[in-house]
Parts: sequence; C-alpha cells; structure tokens
Amino acid sequence: MVREYVWLECSESGDRNYRTPKETRGTERLEIKKYCKKLRRHTIHKESRKK
Repeated sequence: MVREYVWLECSESGDRNYRTPKETRGTERLEIKKYCKKLRRHTIHKESRKK
C-alpha cells in the first residue's frame, strides 16, 4: 500500500490549506468541502500534488 501526502487547494482562492495522506494507486482525485481561512467560509477544496 503506497501512501503519499497531497495538498488540498481551495478552488476559489487558490490557497493550499490542508495536507492529508492518500493512497495513490487506483484512486480518484479528492474533492472535499472544507473551511478556507482567507475567504472565511466553506468552499470546495481539490487535490493538488506537492511541488
């Protein structure tokens, strides 16, 4: 089981607010509604690989 850290990036502000481990083999990209500190509300956060 290969796990890798991925960043969750806000789709509206573009900030990377959260980092979470995820199994990389055969999984779809994460898309979760989380709190954005910059906008001060809940927004959709999408998976972004660490650079």
